[in-house]
Amino acid sequence: MSKLDRWVDHKVAQNLFIWFFLFLILMTAIQTEDRMLASVFAIVLLAPPVYINNLLIFPILKKSILLFIVLFCINTLVFTGVSVLLIQNFSNLEFEWNMYFNFMGIMILALVFASALKVARDSFSRRQQEKEAELKLLKAQLNPHFLFNTLNNLYGLSVVKSDKLPFLMLKLSDLLRYSLYETKDILVPLDKEITYLKNYIALEKIRLEDTTEINFEGKGSFSDYVIAPMLLIVFVENAFKHLTAQIKQKSNVTITIKTEDDLLSFYCSNSIDSSLNKENNLEKGKSGIGLVNVKKRLALIYPDKHQLKVQKTEEKYVIDLKLNIK
Repeated sequence: MSKLDRWVDHKVAQNLFIWFFLFLILMTAIQTEDRMLASVFAIVLLAPPVYINNLLIFPILKKSILLFIVLFCINTLVFTGVSVLLIQNFSNLEFEWNMYFNFMGIMILALVFASALKVARDSFSRRQQEKEAELKLLKAQLNPHFLFNTLNNLYGLSVVKSDKLPFLMLKLSDLLRYSLYETKDILVPLDKEITYLKNYIALEKIRLEDTTEINFEGKGSFSDYVIAPMLLIVFVENAFKHLTAQIKQKSNVTITIKTEDDLLSFYCSNSIDSSLNKENNLEKGKSGIGLVNVKKRLALIYPDKHQLKVQKTEEKYVIDLKLNIK
């Protein structure tokens, strides 16, 4: 979260901004010799009923509309009377009903405006909490999904390359440490995510070195950006999962990551034998968990900031992702 976001979410800063905005309005609306003093005095008179309404009376609306209306009216009438009396004492004016009704109108407008802001802020806060809860759920689903795939790969390696198991176990340990302990934040450094991908690809290279040509290329600066954790690994996992053996030549997996002008371009493709995969679909079956997951995360974290294309041709699956990571 940036400093600006923290200031925007800070309740004290929000309240100060709103009162300052109201102060500017009163400065232009009040017609007296000392507008500044009159505006400050009006805010001092309006603040108590506004906070009583928002903190004590407004929550009652969920339980009883009638009780809320009664308390709202009492709050308005009492503080209007108190305010008018104070204005009279400080200005030596005689009591007039016009003054009372005029200030009551200002009081009602202030209370309605404050209530509307509270509804909007509570609604925004609730949506943010729901978004964070869904993100946590998606990340919780992601780690077991990754572990399941990695253990399957490790099993295959243990059969084919048993002499390399100690090295592979260390690699697996590094991968799990990152996925379980270093991905708690919504965003992580992009260079760490790239290192994680490289470790995973290195693991697959050992397992598939005799049958598959694996190409990885990274361009641009990765240290200056952050990204949602475990986002790209899903596409890489799917590439190896849907990889099929070629009869005349080696299978192929190509992964390219490039950053330029705050835009991350991710390309991942894997060769397939369409005759053996007529029923295979990235969106269905066991393989669909990761892809559906990552699409939801992209929609939540990068709304209107990403473009994802998933294509299947006769010879390969292709993932093309454009992501604004500014």
